[in-house]
Amino acid sequence: MKFEAILFDCDGVLVDSEPITNGVLRDMLEEAGWALTADDCMRLFVGKTVRSEAARIEAHTGRPLTDAWMADFYARRNAELEARLTAIEHIHPTIERVHAHHGGRIACASGADRYKVEMQLAKVGLAPFFAGRVFSGHEMPRTKPAPDVYLAAAAALQTPAPRCAVVEDTVTGVMAGVAAGATVFAYAPLGDSVQALRAAGAAHVFASMAELPALLGC
Repeated sequence: MKFEAILFDCDGVLVDSEPITNGVLRDMLEEAGWALTADDCMRLFVGKTVRSEAARIEAHTGRPLTDAWMADFYARRNAELEARLTAIEHIHPTIERVHAHHGGRIACASGADRYKVEMQLAKVGLAPFFAGRVFSGHEMPRTKPAPDVYLAAAAALQTPAPRCAVVEDTVTGVMAGVAAGATVFAYAPLGDSVQALRAAGAAHVFASMAELPALLGC
């Protein structure tokens, strides 16, 4: 199939932010009384917003998830990302090639807040490729796994979602892309989530960003 537009998730697809963000979350949950290993924190929270898991957090900490706690989390998270964030391996030549092949018809559609997404893209030098085409699940009626953010990105590119490819790395994100009607390519660099990603509806699972342009027909 020839795709007319390519829609990228951000965290774990463009930038290697998940271990950093989840490290901050794990530390703050432990401070609040819920001790998790790094692996367990990643398993529970990757691909989801913290607020969407409020009931789970409150059940384990015995405390309400307050706006003040969330503000502290965002501040600590942003400081760590500013200091330590790196790009996903091979992503720069991949984005350059996909952007050129599709005449700029690419977008970033993330479940994260806009500040985080735009800060991260700027930090790793990818912002120019997505200027004016960044979409945040926080600004939609529903965030992932609902399709809203991908439908908004497709509409902004004036492309029906079934003619779009979505690039994701989590089950939650794959479900969102599938629900939008797009063809989903799932990035699984460690290979340990292939079965779950396929079960969620990913049409293709790949292990290196260097493979992606060819998979997309670029």
